[in-house]
Amino acid sequence: MSSVTVLCGPERRRRWPATEKARIVEESFQPGAVVAVVARRHDVHANLLHYWRRQARQAAGRGVTLLPVSVSAEKRSSGSREGAIEIELSDVRVRVDATVDEAALGRVLRALGR
Repeated sequence: MSSVTVLCGPERRRRWPATEKARIVEESFQPGAVVAVVARRHDVHANLLHYWRRQARQAAGRGVTLLPVSVSAEKRSSGSREGAIEIELSDVRVRVDATVDEAALGRVLRALGR
């Protein structure tokens, strides 16, 4: 038995959050993955998944890459600031708080990626 999604109202298309698209696209790029099977698993038309994959490859050509992210709930010390994040690359760890300058952080991360 198959399931059916019923869309009501004037909008006849589903909206996919960017995070969900990225997760599905990343899954489709895994070794041995078949696009049609991944699309079916997530109830997406294979043509749409191919389109998302093209978009991801074009974005990668502009220097954008998808990276795995993990979120951990660690107990903060009393001296830590609210909104702090930690970026761990292969051999480097960068810690910043909410007041970091976005452009400066981008320059640092690009320099570390080289």
